[in-house]
Amino acid sequence: MAPMPLNQFLLFCWVAGFTILLECSPSESRPLEHLRFQAYTRHMDTSEPPKAAPGPVTNRSWNEKYVIQEGPNGIIQERNSTETEFDSLAADWGTCGTGNPMDDCWRCDENWESHRQSLATCAMGFGRDAIGGKNGQIYMVTSAEDDDAANPQPGTLRYAATREEPLWITFAKSMTIYLQEELILTSFKTIDGRGVDVHITGGAGLTLQYISNVIIHGIHIHDIKVTGPARVMSNTTHVGDRGVTDGDAINIYTATQIWIDHCSFANAADGLIDAIHGSSMITISNNLFSNHDKVMLFGAHNIDTVDREMKATVAFNKFGAGLTQRMPRCRFGTFQIVNNDYSAGWGIYAIGGSESPTILSEGNHFVASSEKEVES
Repeated sequence: MAPMPLNQFLLFCWVAGFTILLECSPSESRPLEHLRFQAYTRHMDTSEPPKAAPGPVTNRSWNEKYVIQEGPNGIIQERNSTETEFDSLAADWGTCGTGNPMDDCWRCDENWESHRQSLATCAMGFGRDAIGGKNGQIYMVTSAEDDDAANPQPGTLRYAATREEPLWITFAKSMTIYLQEELILTSFKTIDGRGVDVHITGGAGLTLQYISNVIIHGIHIHDIKVTGPARVMSNTTHVGDRGVTDGDAINIYTATQIWIDHCSFANAADGLIDAIHGSSMITISNNLFSNHDKVMLFGAHNIDTVDREMKATVAFNKFGAGLTQRMPRCRFGTFQIVNNDYSAGWGIYAIGGSESPTILSEGNHFVASSEKEVES
């Protein structure tokens, strides 16, 4: 058998009880011809029908200089920028024909603002069937207030997020929202920050619990605190006593069909995105993460064997400066980690896992820091 070229190889290894498939290439080598995800189905859980199998995210490689950077409208442009800044996610900076299929899907429509709900057809990976508030009414948030978590006022984000019917939530203007208590979403909701600059900061984060079909696009979530106990509305028919939160930016608990795209995250009391206890069919794409310890967790406890069915895609994200670990950290389940930028390094590790997860790592750009835990 002829030796495999050094600039293209597949590495299979068993580490701490999990399977990881890596496709790697030196930074100066020729572009890799990336395989579509269907070629890896033999490594995936086949217990679900074909519809649940992953779809292709990209055929491009990091060696094509397709580097994720934060820009005035978020991610997926090649330029120099300060990784810790929170630039606007307004859509007018984006261009059509970038090669990122999730972006080109809607940016190539010059009248996207009139066709906002077409975004729901653009997700790829395991969360590609998330429709959010598609076919529902468009609800425009006009107020940044959040004075009463048990009785939210019309015009606020909390009021829209807790309605029973499908809603496509937009914002009348740029705003900074301080959530007094965790914001509990209901199913079939889209939070769409395109065209404005929306920050959720200084208070509680978002909770996606026992729901499905949520899209969160184009908002900044940072400096999230522990809140509670408090009485909080979870839907229009229920206001309940909630305990002290973990302080996650987004907590996904027993939720499915979730797509988080073109958001920025930094500085939370616990995780930036935690998906646990039976959550599945999730895509996390085109986001910027910076200045945090525990970034992203899939599966919280070794006893939660329900997470064996978890499936999540992490694609086209920029893991920026000041991150330590969990980019992501996986328990059980099947995970695609594709075309992400880790060039800012990490404090402890980038991708980790336990309890026998299957991890496909393809087309990622890794640059480790010069710091070492063990010196020889």
